[in-house]
Amino acid sequence: MKKEIAEKFGGVLRIRACGILINEHGVLMVRHRGLTSPGYLWAPPGGGVAFGQSTHECLKKEFIEETGLVVTVGDLLFVNEFHASPLHALELFFTVKQAGGQLKTGFDPELGPNNQIIDDVKFFQQKDIQDQQGPQLHSIFQKISSPLQLLNLRGYFQNWK
Repeated sequence: MKKEIAEKFGGVLRIRACGILINEHGVLMVRHRGLTSPGYLWAPPGGGVAFGQSTHECLKKEFIEETGLVVTVGDLLFVNEFHASPLHALELFFTVKQAGGQLKTGFDPELGPNNQIIDDVKFFQQKDIQDQQGPQLHSIFQKISSPLQLLNLRGYFQNWK
């Protein structure tokens, strides 16, 4: 894990809003560098909810920043508790639909221009998910065998390391 990430996001419990966007191209994923020991992690777009901000506002902002897409937020699907010291987060996963924008690799405004961790965005098909299984892929993908099954997940999951 990069030192900047541990310093910026570590040592506190974060509430994160995350979005599952699935279309004919697959499920939208963002690649983050420096979060795991293999060097990168593919995960659905999302980010920390700021004090006074609704989860829907947060998710819309995160999608624009990370992917260039404008989205509408739908239903809450499930909650994932992530803990890999020094990081600890409750991730609230919602359905989202694209309402505009153009897909592009975005940025994280909480990190400076020389410390960016987002380095790619793309839609994952079933084969991509199978090829990336393991620590390079968000733990929610261990619970499914196809991208559409994400929309059927319900409940609370834990990922403690």
